[in-house]
Amino acid sequence: MQNQTRDLTKGTPWKQIVIFSLPLIVSFLFQNLYNVADSIIVGNLLGDKSLAAVSSSGSFIFLFTSFFLGLALGCGSLVGKYFGEKNQEKLKDSIHSAVAIGLVCSVILTLVAELLSPLLLELMGTPETVINESISYFRAYFIGGIGLVMYAMLNSILHAIGNSRRGLYYLIFASCLNIVLDLILIKPLGVFGAGLGSAISQIGSATLAFLYLIKKGTIYQVRIKEIRFYKDVTKQMVYLGIPSGIQNSVIAIANIFVQSFINSFGESAMAGCGSHARIEGFAFVPINGFTGAISNFVSQNLGAKEYERAKQGARFGIITSVVIAEIIGLIDFLLAPQLIGLFTNTQECIEIGAKQARTVALFYCLLSYSHCVSAVCRGGGKPVIPMLVMLIDWCVIRVTFISIAMHFSHDIRFLFWAYPLTWAISSVFYIFYYYLSDWVHGFEKHDLKMQQKSAS
Repeated sequence: MQNQTRDLTKGTPWKQIVIFSLPLIVSFLFQNLYNVADSIIVGNLLGDKSLAAVSSSGSFIFLFTSFFLGLALGCGSLVGKYFGEKNQEKLKDSIHSAVAIGLVCSVILTLVAELLSPLLLELMGTPETVINESISYFRAYFIGGIGLVMYAMLNSILHAIGNSRRGLYYLIFASCLNIVLDLILIKPLGVFGAGLGSAISQIGSATLAFLYLIKKGTIYQVRIKEIRFYKDVTKQMVYLGIPSGIQNSVIAIANIFVQSFINSFGESAMAGCGSHARIEGFAFVPINGFTGAISNFVSQNLGAKEYERAKQGARFGIITSVVIAEIIGLIDFLLAPQLIGLFTNTQECIEIGAKQARTVALFYCLLSYSHCVSAVCRGGGKPVIPMLVMLIDWCVIRVTFISIAMHFSHDIRFLFWAYPLTWAISSVFYIFYYYLSDWVHGFEKHDLKMQQKSAS
């Protein structure tokens, strides 16, 4: 194996997870800086109206990108399985199929986002005072759709072969470039400049990742002539990737529903909640880092049939992530007004954002647990389970609760409480599933079903 890969089937499990997760955590940190830079610079240079247009973008952007990001995670699980098996032929096919899927999806994302942004913003009830700037920002942002999807797919491949550092390097580059472009473009172009800076940065990071993967002489080399859909591998990726994509989309749809209610409270609520969402993104950094490490650790070890080792690593990752998430939640709870104040000087915006933080922050441990067990399922070839949990709980139950509560009282606190309520419900389910199910044989059971179908 090349020294740019990491075999997670060897060495002490907890050390491997920590070593693998640290670059991921720093990567997500820079990814959030990448997103937050737009809001901070826009808020200080253009004011609260433009800040509302950009800050409320998180749920909307996630709506368009969520399916493709989830698909990339599912594809990465299969790459990790073949890497753990030391099956170089299937590894090669899976990598080239993943790149082909990414290219097709990036074109679809760009076209759909550019065409549907105005319609969906209107359906969300975006106030007339900010809708034009919102459309301008989104259309500029999604010029970089190919960079966004391809970076996610290429980074998922790198993670699957145990390389969590390269993505960090490319995100640092993209974050720094985005900040520079924001400072140059926002003043003359307004929010369009903020979106354009993000688009250029996304394309830059994807380009660097692709150039790395086409290096000759490596087991993970991408050969342009071999980029296509390999039938058997592509079927497996569809099985693993589609549920992960739907899972992400369900979360995004629920968030869009919540955002539409936030919009009904006006610009101050949009700016305050949007600013809190940016802060919350940092709170989720260790959660995302450990879930990425857990998923790749589990997929490699189950591919190598190291069942007990997979359980050990998953257990350590879950406990560590939950503890860190709760510590960060406490910090967010205590410093909420000061953190929201980084984005806006308007007292009403700060009060709304702080109220949201002090409602949800102490429950980050539940969110962490749900995401970690979901990562175990994905890494173990059981993507349908978290998809169903998110569909029923984070979408149906959350939307129903908000609809009923807001019908009787138009109080923004009901929107805030919907999150910890549904995090708690999903955590209870995942506790039973994690301890009582046979998740370590997910890949094998699916392979057996595929063989039986082929034989019949």
